[in-house]
Parts: sequence; structure tokens; C-alpha cells
Amino acid sequence: MYRSILVPVQVPSEVEPLIRFASTLLETDGEIRVLHVIPTTTLPEVAREWRSSVHIVVPAHETGAALDVRVEPEVRAATDVPGEILDSAESHGVEAILLTLRGDRRSRNPFVGRTATGVLHHARSAVLVLNRLALAADRMPRVLVPTFRSDPPASRMKLAEDIALRYDGVPVILMSLGLREPAPGPEPAETQSPRGVPIARRVSVVSPSILGRRGRLPDLILEAAARERYGLLLVGEDAGRAGGPLLTRRFLEALFRAAPCPVLALRDPL
Repeated sequence: MYRSILVPVQVPSEVEPLIRFASTLLETDGEIRVLHVIPTTTLPEVAREWRSSVHIVVPAHETGAALDVRVEPEVRAATDVPGEILDSAESHGVEAILLTLRGDRRSRNPFVGRTATGVLHHARSAVLVLNRLALAADRMPRVLVPTFRSDPPASRMKLAEDIALRYDGVPVILMSLGLREPAPGPEPAETQSPRGVPIARRVSVVSPSILGRRGRLPDLILEAAARERYGLLLVGEDAGRAGGPLLTRRFLEALFRAAPCPVLALRDPL
């Protein structure tokens, strides 16, 4: 869980669902900072957009009050939107930045400009990127944690447990995708974490030729998730045999477009 989370928003419709999701990741007495960046410094436009920002500030306060969560909205004007998000995160010392990917109607590109990419690659705090299905979900039957290593990083497993506990202790399923055949014998028994979360391990063997093709990695992850009847898919950085960092613009575009389930991508602090 995080003590402070920065939530950049672009339009009023994002405010309530993003704050609700952020509240599931927030420690008791933590704070959510909602940031709206007006992408211009031209005075007439700034003045007009500043007046319109009331439609972001008011819902932020109302949602925080309804959830009994401390929410601090902030409005800035700058042409460098990702730079302003990073500056706000640094100046307020937030532990995580939570954002969603926004679609472009003409290109169907879930990234708008370089905002998500800039934040993802340069933030010193943790960065969490979620898809629209994660925003709309009111329950999670299970948390799926794919990895191309023998085990995912401890930070990802901790986040998976935190989310599972917020959803009444749903199971966490660790999906190992690799080159080695599982040891002969029965499938590993389900275990329980010290905090009482059921944890199961699944192993899928992947062809070396397929594993080396980075364009196939989203498909491999979604195929493994389908075998587990989907759930919240929690992906993160996996160097190892996957051939470099997973959380690239191209990878997230492909995964978010194809996923029929909620997806949350975690990039650990730099």
C-alpha cells in the first residue's frame, strides 16, 4: 500500500473511478493528490480552462468525502504535461503515480502523445497504469501475476496481496511462463501467505522461438490468463529471458487493446 498517490486526470469522467481505484491501494490516513494539467500557457485559453477545471476539482472533493479518503486536487498550466506530472510527484514526495491510458479516436492509440510514456520511463516513484476494464470493475475474482522469471519481484507480489485483501481475500495466482518443464508429479498445492491470502502457482512451458519474439509476449500472457478464467492481471518489469523491460509503449498498447479483463501494470521506483 502507498501513503500518497498522485492521480493525473484529463477529463471529469476520469476523476471518480480513478480515485476509487487509488483508494484501494492507499494506506490508512493516506492521501490522494488529483492533478489536472491545462496543456497551454496562452492566457485566454488558460483562463477558460481554469474556469472549467471546477468540473474536476468539485468531483474530486465529493468522491474523497464519500470514500472518507483525503483528496487534494491541484490544477496547473504547462505545455509539457508529463514534465508537470513528474514535477508535482517530486515536489509532493508521492510514492506512486496512478494513471490510465487515453484513446485517440482516429488512431485508436491508447497513448495520447507522450504523457504516459514520459511518466512511465522517468518517474522516480512507482508508476501504475490501468486499463478501462480495471476502472469499471467492482469486484475481482482473482489476481493473476504473470512472470517470465521463476518468481516475480517481491514488490509485485506484495501489491497483489494488498489488492487481494481489499477484495475479501481472493486468491493470487502466480503464472510462470518459461522454457523449463515443470518438475514431474502433482501440481504444487495451494499455499497461504502470512496474511492469509491463498496463493497458487501455475507453470507454462513456452517455446524458445516464441519467447524470443517480443511481439508475442502479450498473447502469451493473455493465453495463460484465459486458462485461469481471467481476473485482475498484474504485470510488471520482467527482464530475464523476455529480452529486456516489458513495460514499453508497444507492449502496453498491445496488451491493453487485446485484454478482455482488468489490467494493472506496475513499474517499480527508479
